[in-house]
Amino acid sequence: MYKKTLAILGLIGVGVVGRLVPHAPNATPITAITFAARKQLGRVWALIIPLLAMLLSDFVIGFYDWKILLSVYGSFLCVVVLSQLLKADSHPLAVGAMVVASSLLFFLITNFAVWAFSPWYAKSITGLVYCYTLGLPFLRNMMLGDIAYTAVLFGALSVQPRRLGRRVMYHLYGRYAG
Repeated sequence: MYKKTLAILGLIGVGVVGRLVPHAPNATPITAITFAARKQLGRVWALIIPLLAMLLSDFVIGFYDWKILLSVYGSFLCVVVLSQLLKADSHPLAVGAMVVASSLLFFLITNFAVWAFSPWYAKSITGLVYCYTLGLPFLRNMMLGDIAYTAVLFGALSVQPRRLGRRVMYHLYGRYAG
């Protein structure tokens, strides 16, 4: 129970801190914590953890246009659904493909919402294309951030402290600790 609570609080903390510290636009760990929660804690926590991290950090960041904010939260609900398609023991390439798909889905949904609900773009096909074009740097940042955060989180969660300690002892003293 202690390990599970620590994992839950740790993933929420990573999500909140990742959104609050200075970062490239859209390069946050929310997608990564969704997939990590799914792998480590199950389907329900894959929904609760990222939403809690987003809500807690949005209380600090501030809430903005509710229609666009709704598209952001809705997009992450879609990421949760994508994470549910994976088994807990899925191959890293399958996880990577779903993470990239999550970034693309988020980009498509949120940029459409920005085009539809903000005054910044003409309400035409040209305006929509222009909105997506200007959003490409955000897509790049998100994709790179999602891939990097997922790799780091999955790597960190796969390390077993006992085995790690034994390896350190081996490298320090030339034998495994027993």
